[in-house]
Amino acid sequence: MRILLDTNILLSAAYSPNSTPHIAYKKAVDPPFQGLICEQSIEELRRVFNRKFKGKIHGFERFVTTMLAVVEVIPVPDEEYPEEAEIRDVDDRAILSAAIKAGADILLTGDKDFLESSITHPTIMTAAQFVQLS
Repeated sequence: MRILLDTNILLSAAYSPNSTPHIAYKKAVDPPFQGLICEQSIEELRRVFNRKFKGKIHGFERFVTTMLAVVEVIPVPDEEYPEEAEIRDVDDRAILSAAIKAGADILLTGDKDFLESSITHPTIMTAAQFVQLS
């Protein structure tokens, strides 16, 4: 099962190793799951972490290095998908199109734009929902 990890899940996982997002991240990168990350999320992660958590950047870089060894980095496709219209934030639409193009089964996020949409594939889940998934 292919799991796309949204930026907000990864930020929380990196910042808080005992958090539900961190537990969900660890589950998503272990078989039978395959963790995915959109290439645009890598720079967004660094940008947000540098702005919010300057004093912890070395720990974050270790997290990113480890993460990149266990996830598949997927590109943002050039084509658009009709499902993108469901997402209010235009910047988040690239995440959805990458998930669709990569064949993600689940998009793991805390973003209300995704969670409140009527998108059915990929399945949109919170970290807590994913952790409870058998």
